[in-house]
Amino acid sequence: MKETKIKIKNVSVYFGYLQALNNITLDIYDKRVTSIIGPSGCGKTSLLKSFNRMNELIKGFKLKGQIFIDDTDIYKKNIDVINLRKLVGMVFQQANLFPKSIYENLTFAPSINGIKDKTRLNEIIENACTLSGIWDEIKDRLKDNPYNLSAGQQQRLCIARLLTADPDILLLDEPASALDPISTNKIEELIYELKKKYTIVVVTHNMQQAARISDYIAFLYMGQLIEYDKTSKIFTNPANKQTEDYITGRFG
Repeated sequence: MKETKIKIKNVSVYFGYLQALNNITLDIYDKRVTSIIGPSGCGKTSLLKSFNRMNELIKGFKLKGQIFIDDTDIYKKNIDVINLRKLVGMVFQQANLFPKSIYENLTFAPSINGIKDKTRLNEIIENACTLSGIWDEIKDRLKDNPYNLSAGQQQRLCIARLLTADPDILLLDEPASALDPISTNKIEELIYELKKKYTIVVVTHNMQQAARISDYIAFLYMGQLIEYDKTSKIFTNPANKQTEDYITGRFG
Protein backbone atom coordinates (compact mmCIF):
# COMPACT_ATOMS: atom_id res chain seq x y z
CA MET A 1 0.00 0.00 0.00
CA LYS A 2 1.47 3.34 -1.03
CA GLU A 3 1.72 6.06 1.59
CA THR A 4 1.59 9.79 0.96
CA LYS A 5 4.94 11.41 1.79
CA ILE A 6 4.29 14.96 0.54
CA LYS A 7 0.79 16.44 0.44
CA ILE A 8 0.33 19.64 -1.58
CA LYS A 9 -2.97 21.44 -0.92
CA ASN A 10 -4.11 24.43 -2.99
CA VAL A 11 -0.58 25.81 -3.40
CA SER A 12 0.02 29.03 -5.31
CA VAL A 13 3.47 30.58 -5.53
CA TYR A 14 4.30 34.21 -6.29
CA PHE A 15 7.54 36.07 -6.92
CA GLY A 16 6.53 39.68 -6.52
CA TYR A 17 3.74 40.28 -9.04
CA LEU A 18 4.55 37.13 -11.02
CA GLN A 19 2.45 34.05 -10.25
CA ALA A 20 4.53 30.91 -10.85
CA LEU A 21 2.06 28.27 -9.57
CA ASN A 22 -1.73 28.39 -9.46
CA ASN A 23 -3.69 26.29 -6.96
CA ILE A 24 -1.70 23.03 -7.15
CA THR A 25 -3.05 20.00 -5.27
CA LEU A 26 -1.45 16.53 -5.41
CA ASP A 27 -0.02 13.75 -3.26
CA ILE A 28 3.54 12.47 -3.72
CA TYR A 29 4.03 8.90 -2.57
CA ASP A 30 6.73 7.41 -0.37
CA LYS A 31 9.52 5.39 -2.04
CA ARG A 32 8.28 6.24 -5.50
CA VAL A 33 9.77 8.39 -8.27
CA THR A 34 7.57 11.30 -9.30
CA SER A 35 8.61 13.31 -12.35
CA ILE A 36 7.45 16.87 -12.90
CA ILE A 37 7.26 17.64 -16.61
CA GLY A 38 6.21 20.60 -18.73
CA PRO A 39 7.64 23.30 -20.99
CA SER A 40 10.19 25.86 -19.78
CA GLY A 41 8.70 28.44 -17.45
CA CYS A 42 5.71 26.30 -16.43
CA GLY A 43 6.64 26.23 -12.73
CA LYS A 44 8.41 22.87 -12.41
CA THR A 45 11.39 24.10 -10.40
CA SER A 46 9.23 26.50 -8.38
CA LEU A 47 7.16 23.50 -7.27
CA LEU A 48 10.25 21.41 -6.54
CA LYS A 49 11.86 24.14 -4.43
CA SER A 50 8.64 24.56 -2.47
CA PHE A 51 9.29 21.18 -0.84
CA ASN A 52 12.43 22.37 0.97
CA ARG A 53 11.63 26.09 1.13
CA MET A 54 14.50 27.01 -1.20
CA ASN A 55 12.19 29.53 -2.90
CA GLU A 56 12.49 31.67 0.21
CA LEU A 57 15.98 32.63 -0.97
CA ILE A 58 14.36 34.50 -3.89
CA LYS A 59 13.19 38.06 -3.31
CA GLY A 60 9.43 38.57 -3.35
CA PHE A 61 8.55 34.90 -2.77
CA LYS A 62 5.13 34.19 -1.28
CA LEU A 63 3.27 30.88 -0.94
CA LYS A 64 -0.44 30.39 -0.39
CA GLY A 65 -1.82 26.98 0.55
CA GLN A 66 -0.18 24.18 2.52
CA ILE A 67 2.55 21.58 2.01
CA PHE A 68 2.75 18.67 4.43
CA ILE A 69 5.62 16.23 4.81
CA ASP A 70 4.69 13.25 7.02
CA ASP A 71 1.64 15.26 8.20
CA THR A 72 3.76 18.26 9.26
CA ASP A 73 2.93 21.63 7.68
CA ILE A 74 6.42 22.70 6.57
CA TYR A 75 5.46 26.38 6.19
CA LYS A 76 4.45 26.84 9.82
CA LYS A 77 6.50 29.53 11.58
CA ASN A 78 8.08 27.13 14.10
CA ILE A 79 9.62 24.86 11.44
CA ASP A 80 13.42 24.60 11.58
CA VAL A 81 14.32 25.24 7.92
CA ILE A 82 17.87 23.91 8.31
CA ASN A 83 16.54 20.57 9.57
CA LEU A 84 13.92 20.58 6.81
CA ARG A 85 16.66 20.90 4.18
CA LYS A 86 18.52 17.97 5.73
CA LEU A 87 15.34 15.92 5.48
CA VAL A 88 14.61 17.12 1.94
CA GLY A 89 17.90 17.23 0.03
CA MET A 90 18.37 18.68 -3.43
CA VAL A 91 20.67 18.08 -6.41
CA PHE A 92 20.82 20.72 -9.14
CA GLN A 93 21.28 20.63 -12.90
CA GLN A 94 24.96 21.53 -12.59
CA ALA A 95 27.14 19.84 -9.97
CA ASN A 96 27.57 22.36 -7.13
CA LEU A 97 30.55 20.87 -5.31
CA PHE A 98 32.61 22.74 -2.74
CA PRO A 99 36.13 23.86 -3.77
CA LYS A 100 37.59 21.32 -1.34
CA SER A 101 38.72 17.71 -1.61
CA ILE A 102 36.32 14.88 -2.41
CA TYR A 103 36.67 13.71 1.20
CA GLU A 104 35.86 17.16 2.60
CA ASN A 105 32.79 17.39 0.37
CA LEU A 106 31.55 14.04 1.65
CA THR A 107 32.25 14.67 5.35
CA PHE A 108 30.80 18.21 5.40
CA ALA A 109 27.22 17.30 6.39
CA PRO A 110 28.01 14.65 9.02
CA SER A 111 30.72 16.90 10.50
CA ILE A 112 28.37 19.84 11.01
CA ASN A 113 25.90 17.36 12.50
CA GLY A 114 28.49 16.72 15.21
CA ILE A 115 30.07 13.48 13.99
CA LYS A 116 33.82 13.75 14.56
CA ASP A 117 34.90 10.10 14.86
CA LYS A 118 36.91 9.27 11.74
CA THR A 119 35.85 5.63 11.65
CA ARG A 120 32.20 6.66 11.75
CA LEU A 121 32.75 9.36 9.11
CA ASN A 122 34.45 6.83 6.85
CA GLU A 123 31.51 4.43 7.25
CA ILE A 124 29.04 7.17 6.35
CA ILE A 125 30.85 8.26 3.20
CA GLU A 126 31.49 4.71 2.03
CA ASN A 127 27.83 3.81 2.49
CA ALA A 128 26.68 6.97 0.69
CA CYS A 129 29.12 6.48 -2.18
CA THR A 130 28.23 2.81 -2.52
CA LEU A 131 24.54 3.72 -2.70
CA SER A 132 25.41 6.34 -5.32
CA GLY A 133 27.42 3.85 -7.36
CA ILE A 134 30.63 5.86 -7.24
CA TRP A 135 32.66 4.34 -4.39
CA ASP A 136 34.88 2.16 -6.57
CA GLU A 137 35.68 5.16 -8.78
CA ILE A 138 36.72 7.55 -5.99
CA LYS A 139 37.86 5.45 -3.00
CA ASP A 140 41.52 5.93 -3.96
CA ARG A 141 41.03 9.59 -4.91
CA LEU A 142 39.49 11.07 -1.76
CA LYS A 143 42.19 13.76 -1.49
CA ASP A 144 41.66 14.87 -5.09
CA ASN A 145 39.81 17.96 -6.27
CA PRO A 146 36.28 16.80 -7.24
CA TYR A 147 36.43 18.94 -10.37
CA ASN A 148 38.98 16.49 -11.74
CA LEU A 149 36.12 13.97 -12.02
CA SER A 150 33.95 13.66 -15.12
CA ALA A 151 30.64 15.55 -15.20
CA GLY A 152 28.72 12.32 -14.56
CA GLN A 153 30.95 11.40 -11.63
CA GLN A 154 30.56 14.89 -10.19
CA GLN A 155 26.78 14.57 -10.31
CA ARG A 156 26.85 11.17 -8.60
CA LEU A 157 29.23 12.64 -6.02
CA CYS A 158 26.67 15.40 -5.38
CA ILE A 159 24.05 12.70 -4.77
CA ALA A 160 26.45 10.83 -2.45
CA ARG A 161 27.12 14.05 -0.52
CA LEU A 162 23.36 14.53 -0.21
CA LEU A 163 22.97 11.02 1.21
CA THR A 164 25.57 11.68 3.93
CA ALA A 165 23.06 14.09 5.50
CA ASP A 166 20.62 11.16 5.93
CA PRO A 167 17.63 12.65 4.07
CA ASP A 168 14.17 11.13 3.55
CA ILE A 169 13.36 12.88 0.29
CA LEU A 170 15.58 13.58 -2.74
CA LEU A 171 14.78 16.47 -5.08
CA LEU A 172 16.58 16.22 -8.42
CA ASP A 173 16.37 19.23 -10.74
CA GLU A 174 17.30 18.10 -14.27
CA PRO A 175 20.05 15.87 -12.82
CA ALA A 176 21.17 14.43 -16.16
CA SER A 177 20.50 17.26 -18.61
CA ALA A 178 24.19 18.24 -18.87
CA LEU A 179 25.47 14.68 -19.16
CA ASP A 180 26.42 12.34 -21.98
CA PRO A 181 24.22 9.27 -22.68
CA ILE A 182 26.41 6.83 -20.69
CA SER A 183 26.47 9.10 -17.62
CA THR A 184 22.74 9.74 -18.01
CA ASN A 185 22.12 5.99 -17.98
CA LYS A 186 24.12 5.65 -14.75
CA ILE A 187 22.07 8.42 -13.11
CA GLU A 188 18.83 6.75 -14.20
CA GLU A 189 19.97 3.38 -12.84
CA LEU A 190 20.94 5.12 -9.62
CA ILE A 191 17.49 6.73 -9.28
CA TYR A 192 15.89 3.31 -9.76
CA GLU A 193 18.00 1.87 -6.94
CA LEU A 194 17.59 4.83 -4.59
CA LYS A 195 13.79 4.73 -4.67
CA LYS A 196 13.96 1.54 -2.59
CA LYS A 197 14.99 3.76 0.30
CA TYR A 198 13.95 7.32 -0.58
CA THR A 199 11.05 9.33 -1.95
CA ILE A 200 12.35 10.98 -5.15
CA VAL A 201 10.96 13.95 -7.07
CA VAL A 202 12.60 14.73 -10.43
CA VAL A 203 12.21 17.71 -12.74
CA THR A 204 12.97 16.70 -16.32
CA HIS A 205 12.45 17.98 -19.86
CA ASN A 206 13.25 14.55 -21.26
CA MET A 207 10.06 12.60 -21.97
CA GLN A 208 11.87 9.31 -22.59
CA GLN A 209 13.68 9.71 -19.29
CA ALA A 210 10.43 10.48 -17.45
CA ALA A 211 8.90 7.34 -18.96
CA ARG A 212 11.88 5.21 -17.89
CA ILE A 213 12.41 6.37 -14.32
CA SER A 214 9.02 7.48 -13.01
CA ASP A 215 6.20 5.80 -11.16
CA TYR A 216 4.06 8.96 -11.34
CA ILE A 217 4.08 12.05 -13.55
CA ALA A 218 2.80 15.55 -12.90
CA PHE A 219 2.35 17.66 -16.04
CA LEU A 220 2.42 21.42 -15.46
CA TYR A 221 1.55 24.11 -17.96
CA MET A 222 1.65 27.85 -17.26
CA GLY A 223 1.72 27.28 -13.52
CA GLN A 224 -1.23 24.90 -13.45
CA LEU A 225 -1.35 21.16 -12.84
CA ILE A 226 -2.90 19.78 -16.01
CA GLU A 227 -2.70 16.08 -15.14
CA TYR A 228 -1.21 13.81 -12.49
CA ASP A 229 -1.30 10.03 -12.74
CA LYS A 230 0.71 6.85 -13.00
CA THR A 231 3.39 7.03 -15.67
CA SER A 232 1.86 4.18 -17.68
CA LYS A 233 -1.48 6.02 -17.81
CA ILE A 234 0.07 9.37 -18.77
CA PHE A 235 2.03 7.85 -21.65
CA THR A 236 -0.57 5.44 -23.01
CA ASN A 237 -3.94 7.00 -22.23
CA PRO A 238 -3.71 10.56 -20.87
CA ALA A 239 -7.00 12.06 -19.73
CA ASN A 240 -6.19 15.51 -21.10
CA LYS A 241 -5.59 16.41 -24.76
CA GLN A 242 -2.99 18.99 -23.68
CA THR A 243 -0.99 16.25 -21.94
CA GLU A 244 -1.08 14.09 -25.06
CA ASP A 245 0.05 17.01 -27.22
CA TYR A 246 2.98 17.71 -24.92
CA ILE A 247 4.30 14.19 -24.52
CA THR A 248 4.02 13.53 -28.26
CA GLY A 249 6.02 16.66 -29.02
CA ARG A 250 3.30 18.81 -30.58
CA PHE A 251 4.37 21.71 -28.38
CA GLY A 252 6.88 22.48 -25.65
